[in-house]
Amino acid sequence: MIINLFKLTGDFAENKDTAQSIRLEHILPGLTQGKTITIDFDGVTGTTQSFVHALISDPIRQFGGGVLDRLKFKNCSPVVQKIIVIVTEYMQASDL
Repeated sequence: MIINLFKLTGDFAENKDTAQSIRLEHILPGLTQGKTITIDFDGVTGTTQSFVHALISDPIRQFGGGVLDRLKFKNCSPVVQKIIVIVTEYMQASDL
């Protein structure tokens, strides 16, 4: 399953309510069904840490750090990559 973020957020992904909707409507159901989820950042030039946290923290919390094998990130700018790394490392280091 591929989620095209640009279509849902525009070029700057920052709205936590949008992240929550994407998580609840697409990411969690797909993971529950055993699918691999690709979050495509093509056209997204930036994001906030709070957006990424709202997008992926619950899946990591619910499925454990191993879920990152089924949660893929595509076409990320260096800034977006850094934010994803910060959030995933934080979630894996915290008490899930």
